[in-house]
Amino acid sequence: MIDQDNSRTADEDGSSARQRAIEAYDSARERATDTLGEAPLIALAGGLAAGALIAALLPRTTTEQRLVGPTARRVKDSARNAVQAARETGTQRLDELGVSRDKGEETIRNLLGSITDAAKASANAAVDSVRNKG
Repeated sequence: MIDQDNSRTADEDGSSARQRAIEAYDSARERATDTLGEAPLIALAGGLAAGALIAALLPRTTTEQRLVGPTARRVKDSARNAVQAARETGTQRLDELGVSRDKGEETIRNLLGSITDAAKASANAAVDSVRNKG
């Protein structure tokens, strides 16, 4: 004989799955609401990032290219010029200060050498301390 308590009908399984789905939805909705309440700026940033990603994935229309293209080119050119100006000004200023790549590498080598010497001296002092106590 079939044990009536352990057998399930398709309707019961469907109801159970439906109930679990409803509970999962409610739980996710509550977590999202809590997150939005606690950190609305993070949620806004996430929404903007998602929108930008979607916009980047969508193909451009001819109307968009016609209307936005010239402005986009001007913005790209301005940004490129700003980066170039910043690079040139920064390089010029570093040259005025006498800072060069070679000088920077030498300074880093000297610093690392000093740190290594300090570490060796500390290790030797620790070893000497242990030997003298023993």
